[in-house]
Amino acid sequence: MFRQIVLSAIFICFVAITNAQSDRLGSWSVVNTRIGIDKKWEFFNELQLRSQSFYDDFFYYEVKGGISYKLNKNFNVLIGTGKYITYDIEEDGSFNKPIDNNETRLWQQITMNNYLERIKFEHRYRIEQQWHTDGYRNRFRYRLNAMIPLNKKSVEPGSVYISTFDEIFLTDKAEYFLRNRFFLGFGYQLNKTFGITPGYVYQYDYDHDKDRGHGKHFFQLTFMISVDNIEDAIRGLPSTLD
Repeated sequence: MFRQIVLSAIFICFVAITNAQSDRLGSWSVVNTRIGIDKKWEFFNELQLRSQSFYDDFFYYEVKGGISYKLNKNFNVLIGTGKYITYDIEEDGSFNKPIDNNETRLWQQITMNNYLERIKFEHRYRIEQQWHTDGYRNRFRYRLNAMIPLNKKSVEPGSVYISTFDEIFLTDKAEYFLRNRFFLGFGYQLNKTFGITPGYVYQYDYDHDKDRGHGKHFFQLTFMISVDNIEDAIRGLPSTLD
């Protein structure tokens, strides 16, 4: 069964990335750091760098962080803030001005986990307050994330796993729908501290001013760092914070 899952996931990634070449495959680079304070409290930080072409034509970066509290192994609450800078994507090159959007963001979220044998599901609900260059906006996000360990029963040093999610983005003004984001990738937990997850992202954005949408394909490479010396800490699914 798991061999079939792996082969199917590889095939999906190959087809998606091959088809994406006609529209320039972009890239996302992510560094995700979590620092355990005690069994339940945790600081986090995430850095992202995005490009329109494969590690070329960089147009976006973000820096964010905050703190989370684990109510138990299935419930987690979090508050975070960050800075998000977007350059003009019509310009070729790396970070060519003008800056298209300078955003400061504050968000609150709750995450709930449930399990189906070895498959772990994560339901994430987020409320965001966004201060953009051209004004303020509320945004609401729901993400369903699934993770399947392949060679072990849980994620631990030496684990290989499949990670996938789909996320919808909404606002409180008509037409409400803003974005949909899909991810499929493979993860490897090198040791207790370091993990890596390469994968495929498809993001569809809807432009209400132009009354049309546009999809974009990306290769994503995520490095995950977890720092704590707490033997019985409550740990969630290995995934990006964005």
